[in-house]
Amino acid sequence: MEGPGLVHGEAEPFSKALRSLVNSRLYSDVRFVVGQERQEVFAHRCLLACRCNFFQRLLGPEPGPGVPSPVVLSTVPAEAFLAVLEFLYTNSVKLHRHSVLEVLTAAVEYGLEELRELCLEFVVKVLDVELVCEALQVAVTFGLGPLHERCIRFIEAHCQEVLRTQGFLELSAPALLSLLRSDKLCVDEAELVLAARSWARVGAAVLERPVAEVAAPVVRELRLALLAPAELSALEEQNRREPLIPVEQIVEAWKCHALRRGDAAQGASCRRRRGTLPREHHRFLDLPFK
Repeated sequence: MEGPGLVHGEAEPFSKALRSLVNSRLYSDVRFVVGQERQEVFAHRCLLACRCNFFQRLLGPEPGPGVPSPVVLSTVPAEAFLAVLEFLYTNSVKLHRHSVLEVLTAAVEYGLEELRELCLEFVVKVLDVELVCEALQVAVTFGLGPLHERCIRFIEAHCQEVLRTQGFLELSAPALLSLLRSDKLCVDEAELVLAARSWARVGAAVLERPVAEVAAPVVRELRLALLAPAELSALEEQNRREPLIPVEQIVEAWKCHALRRGDAAQGASCRRRRGTLPREHHRFLDLPFK
């Protein structure tokens, strides 16, 4: 009985030949206009349709008569789209630190799981202070749990540096909220309060909304009871000039100081983080970091 056939030959020449067709007018039968720069990109319908269900649905079963109209994809940058095409044509891709998150976003939106995993693997390797907030935002937006956890762990260890980046100021409220819930941030609460105010000011300017309104979804995670009385008084005075934190939240912090024991000191709002600097009243909290 004849056994199963064996595959012979080299795949590399075929892959190289297909790579030469990426964004080539030669035999192309579909045009895209991509990104805000509206760059024209050429492709081949049969390759895209057989490799990706998204493009199969987008392009339809066959081209219409005459010269086809360009397909406009304005949300994906041209460089990221070309990387997607490279993967679809060759099943491999050259990734770059400055554009990998845009390629990852496109991979998720187009349902390209293998490309998504390649991007995630690369992001983890190149993650640094400047990239991590943007990566966290992508993880939160698309529900990428492992990437989210990896970003949080990185920020926990490099929190002070991350708070000074533009990426931190551009986080969405849900992304910042997930960060402020961590007990392992290596930063003092006073610095987190300052960072949250800077973040809210930027958001208020962009959205043309009051600072307190922008900050409302996240400030509840600030642990004001960890601040010394003098710090809390200064915060309260600043809060009168520029509202950021609900008055009742400040009252709760003062209550913790006044009672020192009991239920007021039992909860997340009084739990020290890894980077919390010691203060005299912390001995009453009786909640050492674990």
